[in-house]
Amino acid sequence: MPPSAAGDQAAVRQMLREVLVGREDPEGFFAMCVSVLGHQETRSQFLAIIKPLSTANIRLHSVLSALYQQYFSKPEDDELELALALSLLEMKDNPMPTPNQLPLQPGVRDNPSSVLLSSKPKSQGKSCTQPQDVPCRGKSALPVQSSSKSKENLPEAKTHKALHVESADHQSLGMSHAPHVPVSSASFSIPNATSISDQMMQEGDVNPSEKPRRPKSRRQRRKAAVQQIVGLARSPSAPPPVLLWFRRDLRLCDNPALIRSLELGAPVIPVFIWCPEEEEGPGVTVAMGGACKYWLHQALSCFCASLEQIGSRLVFLKASGVGNERRSSLHTLTTLVKETGAQTVLANALYEPWLKERDDVVLSALQKEGVDCKMFHSYCLRDPFSVSTEGVGLRGIGSVSHFMSCCRQNPGPAIGVPLDPPVSLPSPALWPQGVPMDSLDLARMPRRKDGTIIDWAANIRKSWDFSEDGAHARLEAFLHDGVYRYEKESGRADSPNTSSLSPYLHFGQLSPRWLLWDAKGARCRPPKFQRKLAWRDLAYWQLTLFPDLPWESLRPPYKALRWSTNRSHLKAWQKGKTGYPLVDAAMRQLWLTGWMNNYMRHVVASFLIAYLHLPWQEGYRWFQDTLVDADVAIDAMMWQNGGMCGLDHWNFVMHPIDAAMTCDPYGSYVRKWCPELADLPDELIHKPWTCPASMLRRAGVAFGQTYPERIVTDLEERRSKSLQDVALVRKQFQQYVDKRSGCDLVPLPKRLVSKTLGLSHQDGAVVTEGKEFLLPVITRMEFKHQLEDPDADAASNPYNAVLKGYVSRKRDETIAFLNERDFTASVMYEGTQRQERLERDRRRMEGLPPSPSPRGRARRTPTAKDKFSIVPGGAIASTN
Repeated sequence: MPPSAAGDQAAVRQMLREVLVGREDPEGFFAMCVSVLGHQETRSQFLAIIKPLSTANIRLHSVLSALYQQYFSKPEDDELELALALSLLEMKDNPMPTPNQLPLQPGVRDNPSSVLLSSKPKSQGKSCTQPQDVPCRGKSALPVQSSSKSKENLPEAKTHKALHVESADHQSLGMSHAPHVPVSSASFSIPNATSISDQMMQEGDVNPSEKPRRPKSRRQRRKAAVQQIVGLARSPSAPPPVLLWFRRDLRLCDNPALIRSLELGAPVIPVFIWCPEEEEGPGVTVAMGGACKYWLHQALSCFCASLEQIGSRLVFLKASGVGNERRSSLHTLTTLVKETGAQTVLANALYEPWLKERDDVVLSALQKEGVDCKMFHSYCLRDPFSVSTEGVGLRGIGSVSHFMSCCRQNPGPAIGVPLDPPVSLPSPALWPQGVPMDSLDLARMPRRKDGTIIDWAANIRKSWDFSEDGAHARLEAFLHDGVYRYEKESGRADSPNTSSLSPYLHFGQLSPRWLLWDAKGARCRPPKFQRKLAWRDLAYWQLTLFPDLPWESLRPPYKALRWSTNRSHLKAWQKGKTGYPLVDAAMRQLWLTGWMNNYMRHVVASFLIAYLHLPWQEGYRWFQDTLVDADVAIDAMMWQNGGMCGLDHWNFVMHPIDAAMTCDPYGSYVRKWCPELADLPDELIHKPWTCPASMLRRAGVAFGQTYPERIVTDLEERRSKSLQDVALVRKQFQQYVDKRSGCDLVPLPKRLVSKTLGLSHQDGAVVTEGKEFLLPVITRMEFKHQLEDPDADAASNPYNAVLKGYVSRKRDETIAFLNERDFTASVMYEGTQRQERLERDRRRMEGLPPSPSPRGRARRTPTAKDKFSIVPGGAIASTN
């Protein structure tokens, strides 16, 4: 026997020992035999090699014999296909490099945990709401190498396991008959790969020059994806599957739980469990309103298409319970674990307190059953439960500046580098039984009495692309255009100067880390845009500190405010029929598209609270039901601050008319959403009640018919009453007002007090008894001044918080210059008139004839439009 043949057989026997100790499965061993020995020698020698097993391990011998008979009993064409597939395992011509030497594919980040991962396939270039043809998966993404025998490549070849040619399955999917060679999940794990946290860098220290190299256009990179690799079925002896529990992380890019599931080297079963009771929480959160559920339905549909492109699918389940028990995700997961035999459950963490409590219960219960359950941080840039005020203190708590100081002083784990999407996902041999997505009733439409459907989401479908690709396309479009105007003109409602990425962030179709990296890598890096991500994290930190943030005022005195109970005013505000065009346009945009920019949210909130005297909880609930990006933490913090009872309540009030100078100076926004006012001039479109009757007739505007009457007329009176109510409750509850500074006092949660005092939760040293800890918080200056004279009106308050709109500094400077010029001309004209009058009186008293008229008589300039454009007489020199 030649030395090489003897060495090959020795290597095969060594592999057989690996099978006996459970380190290798029979299918992988047989594939290695064909690869090392070759087709003919395997046919002649394989039975002799495994003969000792006939007495030592009868079951393993029968399995290997069955594989041998099945392989060599196939027709010649099938053998050829399988031989081509097995030739991919040959490593002689292309040995597998070490992790530090692995070449990066074009566009792949320099990230050890994602070296073997490629860009997301081109699967949702268009909106997934329209049917698309599924790309053919009949070609392997791996190059076909020449068949050769090499014992040197044997250790590297061991990482490829359980290769099958699933021709029957592929034909059922309408694919090509070319051989498919799925890559085992083992090819996605890298020995000694560093953890995600080891690769991270500080948020403040991110240097765009240190960012991993990639093509200039991420969109081009995503389109340049490799061919699809179909997930392979699990062999009988393969490891148990991994349950990948998707919640609000419906993406393939930068998904830590997804990447970790690949590294485990086992089949992956993606699942989505719908339990509306758990989503809602203990109070009135309206966590999943109508628009939010509709977006979730469309996003799940798009995500299913993404998973199908990488050879997997999403299993939908409804939460279940036993008997009269409340339905829960835990019971559904426990049943699914028993059905599939899974030993691992992975998910990305959520930070709403009630969902965090639910996840902790699931984690504890599954671990007691021997199931490994892990949660990964990815929903925020900073884990809100890890934020500490140590070294910063509590002064200024609630402001984004204080929050960012806490993060800089106590950085915690680094943010790290975004993870690239996988090319394939190994699938199980048997899929668990799920339910149709439509049975979750996420997109159920109401019906009229005659049975016709009320499709209230038609405009939402036209306005958005619900896919992950849609999120990246919108981000790229913003970084190429709108970002250059964001810093100074993000408040403009008449032009697209904002990113509109909030719904994608809420449902996890775009990770905040990916967004931060791309924003820092753009040519224009406005701090204001990056600061918005800090606001988002701040909102979740506040929600973890105050779980009742969505329904309970944080400042105790403001719970006693005398809010209005006028339901007709509330209905008019909700439907965009207040009679104030700017407010109506914003509310109509919200109803039709499920979105409005941040400036307009401030405008409508100020109108509801400061001018209609309606409770902020009403606005919060309406936003939660109609916004596609409805986020409990963000909306609750915004409405608490707008309702004057949050930690950092607004130091401004948006005027429903004057604010238009900033956000809609030319009336374009109002004309779009209130077309009945389109023919009014720019200077009057925001206050149509001041138009002459003839102008209203020409424009076709009839108050009470084509456009509603104003529901409130005296804005100053309403504003003064709101200010007086605040002063009254602050005077009534003086124990919650700091006598030295005049600031409101807010009771601190016990967890925050314990951390501030340096007490440890692990040691049980948490403040539980004694008086409540009160902290002075940021308070509006006009509230402090109003406390001295509660009955004073808003106009007399020197700290009046009503904002006067402006378009730009350049415009203000131009107006100031024109006013100064016109004032000078007016003074000159008045001085000349006075001199002429004195001269005329003197002549009359002395009996002298009137003086001749000056040659250069006062006349109006032909292009003048203002009353100060008259040139004084005598100011024009004579040409004679």
